[in-house]
Amino acid sequence: MASQFSWLILSRNLLLAYQSFGVVYGDLSTSPLYVYTNTFAGKMRKHQTEEVIFGAFSLIFWTFTLIPLIKYICILLSADDNGEGGTFALYSLLCRHAKFSLLPNQQAADEELSAYKYGPSTQAIASSPLKRFLEKHRRLRTALLVVVLFGACMVIGDGVLTPAISVLSAVSGLQVADNKLTKGELVLLACVILVGLFALQHCGTHKVAFMFAPIVIIWLVSILCIGLYNIIHWNPKIVHALSPHYIIKFFSQTGKDGWISLGGVLLSITGTEAMFADLGHFTALSIRLAFALAIYPCLVVQYMGQAAFLSKNLNSMSNSFYDSIPDRVFWPVCVIATLAAIVGSQAVITATFSIVKQCHALGCFPRVKVVHTSNHIYGQIYIPEINWILMVLTLAVTVGFRDTTFIGNAYGLACMTVMFITTFLMALVIIFVWQKSVILAACFLLFFWFIEGVYLSAALMKVPQGGWAPLVLSAIFMLIMYIWHYGTRKKYNFDLHNKVSLKWLLGLGPSLGIVRVPGIGLIYSELATGVPAIFSHFVTNLPAFHKVLVFVCVKSVPVPYVSPEERFLIGRVCPRPYRMYRCIVRYGYKDIQRDDGNFENKLIQSIAEFIQMEAVEPQFSSSESPSLDGRMAVMSINPVQSSLSLMVSEQEILSIDESIQSSRSLTLQSLRSAYDDENPQIRRRHVRFQLPPNPGMDPSVREELMDLIQAKEAGVAYIMGHSYVKARRTSSFLKKLAIDIGYSFLRKNCRGPAVALNIPHISLIEVGMIYYV
Repeated sequence: MASQFSWLILSRNLLLAYQSFGVVYGDLSTSPLYVYTNTFAGKMRKHQTEEVIFGAFSLIFWTFTLIPLIKYICILLSADDNGEGGTFALYSLLCRHAKFSLLPNQQAADEELSAYKYGPSTQAIASSPLKRFLEKHRRLRTALLVVVLFGACMVIGDGVLTPAISVLSAVSGLQVADNKLTKGELVLLACVILVGLFALQHCGTHKVAFMFAPIVIIWLVSILCIGLYNIIHWNPKIVHALSPHYIIKFFSQTGKDGWISLGGVLLSITGTEAMFADLGHFTALSIRLAFALAIYPCLVVQYMGQAAFLSKNLNSMSNSFYDSIPDRVFWPVCVIATLAAIVGSQAVITATFSIVKQCHALGCFPRVKVVHTSNHIYGQIYIPEINWILMVLTLAVTVGFRDTTFIGNAYGLACMTVMFITTFLMALVIIFVWQKSVILAACFLLFFWFIEGVYLSAALMKVPQGGWAPLVLSAIFMLIMYIWHYGTRKKYNFDLHNKVSLKWLLGLGPSLGIVRVPGIGLIYSELATGVPAIFSHFVTNLPAFHKVLVFVCVKSVPVPYVSPEERFLIGRVCPRPYRMYRCIVRYGYKDIQRDDGNFENKLIQSIAEFIQMEAVEPQFSSSESPSLDGRMAVMSINPVQSSLSLMVSEQEILSIDESIQSSRSLTLQSLRSAYDDENPQIRRRHVRFQLPPNPGMDPSVREELMDLIQAKEAGVAYIMGHSYVKARRTSSFLKKLAIDIGYSFLRKNCRGPAVALNIPHISLIEVGMIYYV
């Protein structure tokens, strides 16, 4: 039985390893197209000797061994967050094991989430002086977030540069075969392929990942065979270059030029970050198997073979890869290279969508449309706005630079910056999450920072020759993120300081001094505690309000996913006669807020369960502290089955007479009918609730549940604040520029909160408010 189980695990991981070729390794495996060309560019053309070429291969081999194999495969893949990888996963782990989070609305109840407890217990490091020091200084926590966001911006830069360099390098093989092709024609062909690549993004990687895997495998077999052929045919002595002794010879002969050429050598490890970032779609074992059994040996042999060829053909440096291909197999390899380059680009574009989604969850990116492209792989998404922005930027880079050397300089800087940041975050994870000694973390940090620092310094030397591109892109995206985060925080702080006094509400009495009409009012706010200021606008300006009020807060928590059973936190705002509740809906940074048309029903069931539980467990009642919010409880709801409190009956499609109460006006009925006809894809199932026959039920609980059911039958209205955020007159010029122009522009041009929260437009009431921050 045990052997069958282990065989099942192994077969599953082998299948995932096969799929990972199409998603994770496309970028890394296409690096041989441009590494030697970029390494021997500029002043390095003066040092084209056999010993220098051997030294360049030795550098590539040891870099490829130390960073992808040792750092990522052996160490970083073990630092997952509930199976998720990437810089945000490391940051999320740190936020949970030490109080580094800057997310608003965080509550003690969030720490009870099952995903929150992933990893070792935090009790052992409770007294760590370093931990206390970092938690105490808000500026240090802000600096940590800025570092993570800068890494995210560089990943977005990768999303622009990878398609440009991969596709342009792949089509350059046509110029080798046909000298009549001009540079302009090659660039035009690359642009056509890039437009096609971005146009296909809406299909989603799940439809092509399985199909892409054979392309990468054929590509790996091709470069392995070509590498072996070149080693045997041109120079078998290249095997000696595996010795690091040749690295010393390389630098002794090339000096400063050799150091600057490291900006080309580091291109051999671009795409390594994808192994860690895409961990959530696979398993650590499957990624390790694919790398150890295929990627590592194939690429090492290919780099070795290319070096063997170049040592005897020094004039072929400008097109080293394509010149090293035997004539008989040139065209098949050229076609496969182009397809492999497209696959590599696909992986990085997908990762960019994921990064933008995670930035938004941290409150650092404007609201964008997120489309889930797979029913089987949860994390695969498509963001139309980002897709077209990436396409425009990629075409601009391709047309602007027209040369893989310049793009390579930019690309190398972006990739090495991300690796540098990942090393820093990993050192913090070793201390705070793995609870190892500071000395061990310092050794890890210094060892890899020394290697990456040398490469980063060489990449920075190439800032004037194209390296400025990722820095400019990152600066633009960082500015957008900072302005959005700054404006959002200011708006939240305004809400926090202008909450409605619960004593004032209690003084109004259960009727709130107005007529309470049948129906449920869902009042959306970013506040997890207290009553938002928009509510006082209603109470003071409208003659009537809904009989049941629910204050809804949709918020992000520092975990990748929140299970549906733990999503809803329900509590009471005022004593029972007020019929006022609070619902906090929690999402992880990789969760997708889907419109399944069932939110209202889940909410009603959750509140009903809370009412019933409160009667049984009095500690959840707010009677002990009537002036404060009551305690909140997690409500686990199965949306299809009847609960202990309510009996549920469903009807798929209802006539207008059934779905709209006769008490409503004919105008509203006709409006709803027209809305349903225009939006057939989002017509919701009508769910009716009934009280079960339970003679032992407390009369007050029965009355409250009946009020809830009748309010649901009368209809649900969604109430949101339509806010205008402005800087105070006394604010500085920079603050006015950031809030009145920057933040205002982003708010007007991003998706509205009602659309992002999938609120039906026909049921939406918006309250205008001006925020002077």
